[in-house]
Amino acid sequence: MQTDAIGKLVLRLALGGLILFHGVGKILHPEAVEPIVKGVAAMGLPGAFAYAVYLGEVLAPLMILLGVFARFGGALVVINMIFAVTLVHTSQLLTLSKSGGYGLELQTFYLLCGLTVALLGSGRYAVKPD
Repeated sequence: MQTDAIGKLVLRLALGGLILFHGVGKILHPEAVEPIVKGVAAMGLPGAFAYAVYLGEVLAPLMILLGVFARFGGALVVINMIFAVTLVHTSQLLTLSKSGGYGLELQTFYLLCGLTVALLGSGRYAVKPD
């Protein structure tokens, strides 16, 4: 049995599935992108750049879930998470949660899992294995 291929599939399903919820939330509630537009503009970038969040939270998870250019999808997730931490979570970089975990536990999980997919690829069980 190809346990490494199954492990890559589980990683892809977990990462892609969980991040896709964020993207679907933004599709269903487009007003949720407005704070991102303001944050991007405050960084000196064009506000329209904020709509790239759909690449990181809709396109990338679909690529990862299906295993189509999964490495590129993983890289998009990493970029998306760097922007998310920079725009929203910098004050939490050195904090603990109320339960004692790292303050940016979820964001770090997404970032590192995206990096892992970018490094390992899709594995055998994919529409287009890399």
